[in-house]
Amino acid sequence: MSQHFDAVVIGTGQGGSPLAARLAQSGKRTAVIERHLFGGTCVNVGCTPTKTYVASARAAHVARTAAQYGVMIGGDITIDMARVKARKDEVIGGSRTGIEKWLRGTKNLTVFQGHARFTGPRALSVEASDGSTQEIDADLVFINTGTRAVVPKVDGLERVPYLTNSTILELTEVPEHLVIVGASYIALEFGQMFRRFGSRVTLLVRGERILTREDEDVARAMQDVFVREGIEFRFGAETSRVEPIARGVRIVSGDEVIDASHLLFATGRTPNTDDLGLEHAGIAVNRHGMIDVDGQLRTKANGVYALGDVNGRGSFTHTSWNDYEIIASNLLDGETRSVDTRIMAYAVFVDPPFARVGMSEEEVRKDGREALIATMPMSRVGRARERGETDGFMKALVDTRTQRFLGAAIYGIEGDEAIHTFIDIMNADAPYTTLQRAMHIHPTVSELIPTLLEGLKPLR
Repeated sequence: MSQHFDAVVIGTGQGGSPLAARLAQSGKRTAVIERHLFGGTCVNVGCTPTKTYVASARAAHVARTAAQYGVMIGGDITIDMARVKARKDEVIGGSRTGIEKWLRGTKNLTVFQGHARFTGPRALSVEASDGSTQEIDADLVFINTGTRAVVPKVDGLERVPYLTNSTILELTEVPEHLVIVGASYIALEFGQMFRRFGSRVTLLVRGERILTREDEDVARAMQDVFVREGIEFRFGAETSRVEPIARGVRIVSGDEVIDASHLLFATGRTPNTDDLGLEHAGIAVNRHGMIDVDGQLRTKANGVYALGDVNGRGSFTHTSWNDYEIIASNLLDGETRSVDTRIMAYAVFVDPPFARVGMSEEEVRKDGREALIATMPMSRVGRARERGETDGFMKALVDTRTQRFLGAAIYGIEGDEAIHTFIDIMNADAPYTTLQRAMHIHPTVSELIPTLLEGLKPLR
């Protein structure tokens, strides 16, 4: 006998949990299904744990460089990796427990633990860990099943230990030599943090530069910082074979052989859509395994929505949360919001951080827009000079005709916060002069943005 609900949410990630609670609070009889850990990727293996590691790595870096600021610390700086991990576990444990307690305590919300699969349109079978199943159906179904790490096919991989962005967070000792396959956001964050923990770090880059989705000047500036910190790069590296050695893994890339104590694959993520029985709901995935949705996050199946990483509309915690807000506003508040109007923004939490909103310079050039551009080195920013952290630059792009920002990027100290001045102006659809003429507080990073804009000139 199937239990009927007004709404079912599959997954308790950053979009799923608040949506389930909001639906229940609105009076809808709601169910939420979690297969593994409450809180999804961000809480358990993504933002929360990695940023605790970034904080620990930053503390180690500051301690090692303290003498530059006249602060003398005696003796070598050592890392207690077990304590770093324990701190991470404390932070995510509190978040995970809090989410589960919140959901279980929400009136009108039923929590199921198990793997959900569609058995028909808006009908699901939930298989618990003991093999028992429960059949449920609903008027509305929301898919929020997230993504998992991709591990490429490499000869010999089944015979060696290797790490992903999830399993590396379980290490209790600092790797002697960490080799990372990949050169995008996850690879760079882990590369810098483990170098600061004391590991020798080598990044194997398939192409000729890092961060291929970003402008070349950003990639070059970040690479320079990493090299200065002692991180090694191997470009044009195609990992063809791995084999076990006495103290780790041997990696063969072309004619080069590298011996590592630990091997991390940071080669992207794939959506958890392959074991949901989507075909029974009349849903097909695209070539990336994603579920296509319209602007209101509806799938092609009536009454079924997809939010978060599985819909291909953004793979960040903030985009997942915004998906929830859009769905809730449209279904419960009588609004008509659309993801199609969302201005993409994100950050890479290396040190200094990199943040971007809207279009890159390369995208503007490809689009053929008549635009204005301005750049400014962070060495002109008083806050950066005072802190002794002058790496990087700011960049802004403006549509010549409309005077609206097309995009902006900041690679530099506190760039992940300062970027919000651009985000807010762009969402307000205000001309760049609104920001240029605003008075900002001294001494901050944001105060130099109006000065940056004074240097706008035609993009050639």
